[in-house]
Amino acid sequence: MPRYERSRMLLGEDFEKITSAKILLLGVGGVGSFCLDCLHRNGIHDITIIDFDCYDASNQNRQMWSEMHEGESKVEAMKKHYPQIKTIELKITPEWVEAFDFEPYDLVLDAIDDIHAKLALAQKCYSKLISATGSAKRLDPTKIEVSTIWKTHGDRFASKIRYELKKRRFSKKYPVIFSSEPARTKVKGSFVGVTGAFGLTMCSLAIQKLIAK
Repeated sequence: MPRYERSRMLLGEDFEKITSAKILLLGVGGVGSFCLDCLHRNGIHDITIIDFDCYDASNQNRQMWSEMHEGESKVEAMKKHYPQIKTIELKITPEWVEAFDFEPYDLVLDAIDDIHAKLALAQKCYSKLISATGSAKRLDPTKIEVSTIWKTHGDRFASKIRYELKKRRFSKKYPVIFSSEPARTKVKGSFVGVTGAFGLTMCSLAIQKLIAK
């Protein structure tokens, strides 16, 4: 059976829509690595990933391929597993967001942690954006929800984003993946059952948005 036959069986003629898409994925850690794998397994190969970090031992409880590449650049390690992707190794900052050309991409998938960069992304490319908020400190993947940034709840990180966007008089809507589960700890403990589910949800949303275009 051809590699993508099961995806074709599910999506029908819409399969061609997703395989021709051009995706920008920001961050390939606990959320982004699972999103990347999901996109790739469903035939989306025109993907540019951006990350600045290297793998360390603490990543191995939640980040795909991390146990094989300790000490290596994340984007270079991902290139070994997904050779068709394009890679950019840098830290995403508001200044970079302001200068970067997002026009060629169908979707921008935000799996980064930096609140200032997230705010800049919302303002610059909200119409193409799918954003993840806090996936750490939680244990229950059934509490993951999808809504606009204005309807998130139970997530202090999302609340901070809403507050800052209001201060900037930003009122547009864009989809956000969040968890309503109360944080179980003050430190950044994490569970792959939640972080990975965030990434898979992001992939699903991306495919649904591509089909709806």
